[in-house]
Amino acid sequence: MLALHNSLTKTIEPFRPLRGRSVRVYTCGPTVYDFAHVGNLRSYVFADVLRRTLLLNGLRVKHVMNITDVGHLVGDADTGEDKLERAAAQRKQSARELADFYTQAFLQDLERLHILTPDAMPKATEYIAQQIALVERLEKQGYTYTTSDGVYFDTAKLASYGTAFRGQKLEEKAGGMRVAVGEKRLPHDFALWKLSNPTPPSPPFQREGGEQRKRQQEWESPWGTGFPGWHLECSVMSRELLGQPFDIHTGGIDHIPVHHTNEIAQSEAAYGKPLAAYWLHGAFLTVDGKRMGKSEGNLITITQLIERGIDPLAYRYLVLGAHYRSPLNFTWESLTAAQHALEHLRTQCREFPKPPVRVSAQLKVKVHKTTERFLDAMNDDLDTPKALALLWECLKKSERTVEQSAFVAYADEVFALGLRDVLGKPFVVPPEVLELVRAREHARTEKDWARADRLRAQIAALGYTVEDTQDGPKVRGGA
Repeated sequence: MLALHNSLTKTIEPFRPLRGRSVRVYTCGPTVYDFAHVGNLRSYVFADVLRRTLLLNGLRVKHVMNITDVGHLVGDADTGEDKLERAAAQRKQSARELADFYTQAFLQDLERLHILTPDAMPKATEYIAQQIALVERLEKQGYTYTTSDGVYFDTAKLASYGTAFRGQKLEEKAGGMRVAVGEKRLPHDFALWKLSNPTPPSPPFQREGGEQRKRQQEWESPWGTGFPGWHLECSVMSRELLGQPFDIHTGGIDHIPVHHTNEIAQSEAAYGKPLAAYWLHGAFLTVDGKRMGKSEGNLITITQLIERGIDPLAYRYLVLGAHYRSPLNFTWESLTAAQHALEHLRTQCREFPKPPVRVSAQLKVKVHKTTERFLDAMNDDLDTPKALALLWECLKKSERTVEQSAFVAYADEVFALGLRDVLGKPFVVPPEVLELVRAREHARTEKDWARADRLRAQIAALGYTVEDTQDGPKVRGGA
């Protein structure tokens, strides 16, 4: 049976769907004001592995991931500007144009990493009416109060506030007790609806340089012109598309103290029932021991990997090599090692016979023990390192059989490393790639390093990498 670590109880629990064999999963998606970095994307690889494992267990999955295109302030404690508004002003673009551009960039990153597209990707701006309705419901039930800059959730009115995730201090849930309280009654009270131009202007709305800048995205509401708080959208869209309660809510561990705590509070206060049965959280990706983030100035994007000749799936391989709840430290050396390991896997797979289109009953019996061990590893709280070791164990065998091909194809249903696409296919470099390689070598001979780098990026975009050796360039990758 599949067992998952539930952040609510901090224990690994048997997973039992709420409705027969159908599973409803909600993943906190990106705030589309900039490119996603590989630290962000680790959470989405983890959610994808979860989804694929559910499918491998014969379950039906409906997966929803939101797109935050309004309301996420720079400070999680309701301080600073809206991230999207600020980025749009800096780039002299409309907020909508900016959000659309970075949404498409995010979708491209998902495709590059072989992450299955969610069944629905609702945008916060598409559910404004429903978010206003939720605030009105909370207001009628006595869970809100109004200040000069908006409507806040009164955490003192909810006895269970701060108890959802065991072992979490209330100070941590508030996003830290050192924040300016302003007109909030308690530091951990949180915004449900923010006013665009509060009078008088309160500190959270003091713009850079002191000026007041007109918002591009604002809506009329019973409390005045404004916009929804960040937490509101997830409560609304998950309920609208999955019902309440639904099965699994996923996100990064950074969501626990504020975002997910507040989601639970407003949803359970409004409807008197749990929001989700299981909460799964992925650990951080760090760089030199520090969290990867924009404020830390250490962002690395998928495009940057490609520009350096790294296959995006090498990053997926790197992520699979660590358990989703374990911190993973990013280095270029470890990523290069992951690329070499992935290339070796593909080389080995090309030597196998092609897996049969239809697996006979006899073949199923032959591969059952191996696939059973693989499924046991994945069902043990998504133990990808152990499952990956089983794949390598299979490939180390000297024989090359159709049974092994069938197992590789089975494992790649979860790993999604493109291995099943190369099984039994000899490596052939297309003429257009060879031409780019020759042009790059000429550029290197002429010491035109900028052009050589551009050509390398073009080669990588086609799914191939070039390794410079003493014997000349070696081309790897491809399907």
